[in-house]
Amino acid sequence: MGHDLQQASKGNAMGDNQGQVKLHDGVRAVLDGERTGLKFDRYFTTEAVHPYDEVEWQLRDAVIDDWKTGKVSFEQRGVEFPKSWSMIATNIVSQKYFRGTLGTPERESSVKQMIDRVADTITAWGIHDGYFADPDSAEAFNHELKHLLVHQKAAFNSPVWFNCGVEEKPQCSACFILSVEDRMSSILNWYVEEGTIFKGGSGSGVNLSNIRSSVEHLKGGGEASGPVSFMRGADASAGTIKSGGKTRRAAKMVILNVDHPDVEEFIWCKQREEDKTRALQAAGFDMSLDGADAASVQYQNANNSVRVTDEFMQAVVDDADFNLREVLTGKTAKTMKARDLMNQIAEAAWACADPGVQYDTTINDWHTTPNAGPINGSNPCSEYMHLDNSACNLASLNLRKFEVGGVFDVEAFRHAVEVVFTAQEIIVGNSSYPTEPIAANAEKYRQLGMGYANLGGLLMSLGLPYDSDEGRAWAGAITALMTGHAYRTSAEIAKVTGPFAGFADDRDGTLRVLRKHRAAVDTIDPVLAPANVLAAAEDSWDGAVDVAEDYGVRNAQASVLAPTGTIGLMMDCDTTGIEPDLGLVKAKKLVGGGTMRIVNQTVPHALANLGYQPEQVEAIVAYIDEHATVEGAPALKPEHIPVFDCAMGDRSIAPGGHIKMMAAAQPFLSGAISKTVNLPESATVQDIEDLYIEGWRLGLKAIAIYRDNCKVAQPLSISKKSDDAQPVTEEAAAEQGIVRRRLPKQRPSQTISFQVGDADGYVTAGEYPGDGLGEIFVKLGKQGSTLSGIMDALAISVSLGLQYGVPLEAYVSKFINTRYEPAGMTDDPDIRFATSLTDYIFRRLAIEYLPAEQRQAMGIYTTEERTAELDGTATTAAPAAPSATTPPADATGQTVLPVEQPHPVDDIYGDAPLCLQCGSKMQRAGSCHVCPGCGTTSGCS
Repeated sequence: MGHDLQQASKGNAMGDNQGQVKLHDGVRAVLDGERTGLKFDRYFTTEAVHPYDEVEWQLRDAVIDDWKTGKVSFEQRGVEFPKSWSMIATNIVSQKYFRGTLGTPERESSVKQMIDRVADTITAWGIHDGYFADPDSAEAFNHELKHLLVHQKAAFNSPVWFNCGVEEKPQCSACFILSVEDRMSSILNWYVEEGTIFKGGSGSGVNLSNIRSSVEHLKGGGEASGPVSFMRGADASAGTIKSGGKTRRAAKMVILNVDHPDVEEFIWCKQREEDKTRALQAAGFDMSLDGADAASVQYQNANNSVRVTDEFMQAVVDDADFNLREVLTGKTAKTMKARDLMNQIAEAAWACADPGVQYDTTINDWHTTPNAGPINGSNPCSEYMHLDNSACNLASLNLRKFEVGGVFDVEAFRHAVEVVFTAQEIIVGNSSYPTEPIAANAEKYRQLGMGYANLGGLLMSLGLPYDSDEGRAWAGAITALMTGHAYRTSAEIAKVTGPFAGFADDRDGTLRVLRKHRAAVDTIDPVLAPANVLAAAEDSWDGAVDVAEDYGVRNAQASVLAPTGTIGLMMDCDTTGIEPDLGLVKAKKLVGGGTMRIVNQTVPHALANLGYQPEQVEAIVAYIDEHATVEGAPALKPEHIPVFDCAMGDRSIAPGGHIKMMAAAQPFLSGAISKTVNLPESATVQDIEDLYIEGWRLGLKAIAIYRDNCKVAQPLSISKKSDDAQPVTEEAAAEQGIVRRRLPKQRPSQTISFQVGDADGYVTAGEYPGDGLGEIFVKLGKQGSTLSGIMDALAISVSLGLQYGVPLEAYVSKFINTRYEPAGMTDDPDIRFATSLTDYIFRRLAIEYLPAEQRQAMGIYTTEERTAELDGTATTAAPAAPSATTPPADATGQTVLPVEQPHPVDDIYGDAPLCLQCGSKMQRAGSCHVCPGCGTTSGCS
């Protein structure tokens, strides 16, 4: 611990206390008359060794390029990181979480400094507020917390890293819920409060159902505008503030109750704007994502959700009537078929992904403080759901770090929950909040959001399919253990500090919900769930209920499952939140600069746990590296293929698999789950309606969907094979009478010099006059060397193939992404990194000779094209003139692709937009997007 912390410990030291109440071999309350405190034992650390001394450290250069300008957008050289941390984590932490002005002595340059700043500040607060029984407990807590953070076992939400230890009263919460009343002053105040939260880099949600509808009257006799009209002002404010804030886009949620008279207008408001966007785009306006004319489109800065009740959902199932009711009088404003209203919700979501659905009755049935008011809203990603004007502080545990040899380490996990949850609790009372009502509720109810990341990575590493009963049993047991032990810790803290201030008024409600959680544990299949985890969950929940009955709990809410976008990358998680793996191949930043695609490290770990021998693992990984799929991999048993199913790709997990996994975890969460259920473009309105009904039946609190290609501004999507395209076979070529087409004696050519890693060389491309590529020559290394001979043989074989009509695209798709030395950084501005000489050569030939749409389908872009795509000015390339390198067309004029399909690695990010900071494709993280290159998020911390 630092000097200041040691002094604080001495100044607040307590003597030996009696009456210790054992929780387990970790934290326990110590009670002795007026002297109280938490006794922390060490689990991960030893008293004589600082946790940093057990880590191998390394100096690195953190550099992030900006594709838009072609310049370096961030650079900090000589930063100190654990050797085990990836370059992605290095770049993200250096840019986003190191504090101090770049280039000054005050700038942090080591993970040690960053973690000390946060952990020492929290520990000093805890000492000052009387949380610890004695100085030894304070030091043990401090070292245990530092161990968890430096070993990437846990991470706080981003505002903690931004502000803790920097400001005297830091803003440490990421999630807020606001309220609005049916008064103009309240509506305008909503704009102000929301803008203040956006400016600070956080997000908020609000339910607008208190605002009278457009069919109701004002006191003066005029007609009211209705909530949807006021959404325009809030949307414009969010769209303006987003560019100056800390996040890429404003993160907000707008909710309307299903019985509000304006609910139909609310359902369709975003879709109508989509229709307008299409019309303007057809007229030549730039309506691309963040395009010059896109600001005229309204309602696009919020996620919209309809709040439905059990009464409404049952009416949908029964095809019964449903009444929309006036806000002020409760009188029936309109009667309609509930099924028709649900069909409108599904149809609008099919068309533009909004609105989602929140299940009001279920949400309030799990409400711990009903006497304080109902739960009306949520944060932007729908995982935090509690009182209006409230905040939630989030932290997440990296589940992969608690798996050892195929066994989940229960004791390590429980101790991590104790340490991190206690840290979160200490933070609550020492934070600042954007409004006085939020500050008051935070102090009174002390809502926390303990969660986890890397569930998909954990299940795969264990050899368990994500979409399986066993996978769901594991998820349920782990979630039950996490929340149960969080509440047990909260009850122990309540012994020391007293329960949350609102507990007395809602004692019955809180204990009722705790017992509901405990009862749900008995529904987990004991045959499929890990026995040690399930037993620990039962024990933790039994203790939580028993201690809470005597002392209450310190926190009205304990857990949520957040997107974990940036902090998931910070912890080097393969998967975020509750999500499955996105794809089997991912991008990896290299220490020396550049990026390469590698097979996720979860895959070889899973194969080893499944019993494959090292040589089999190597062969399967090599196959995945080339094909980005396990289907057809050598030695892989058919029954193991589902283990490697991912969110996207040819073997993508079905939508039902996603919501079943959510249902497995939901009964053990105080809040809800941030997750978007992705659907293929072919999904129907009925498919979406069925998902919304199934989510209700399974007891979810909220569900959001996204159908691929449903939005005009979606810049990227998974590339698809033409249904009519037929592969070019040798038989088909013979039938067409293909013979060698020799080049004329005198032909044009170009020579391109290149450098790949430490290797210099030249490639000369000979052309048919005005009709494409016909031959290549490669000069590399000394004449007579092995490498030179291999390159000569490659050039001859490729040249003959081109002259016999083999499409250049077939060669490109086969040779890009091959990996061998020499490899590394290049001197080519369009191809900054190459995994091998053939990878570089055929990427360069693709840029020179293939039509843009063909090579872009393989992820090969020029710098100019990437910049244009980021600016929203990209245009479809003009058709190329027929040549020997252009694949033949079928009877419909569609290009016939060669047998070897483009490498699909660049397609795994699906519908995600491009990061405006570094140009990488973003990826889904819960209901948000996160950039795997620099950690930028679409609004959620």
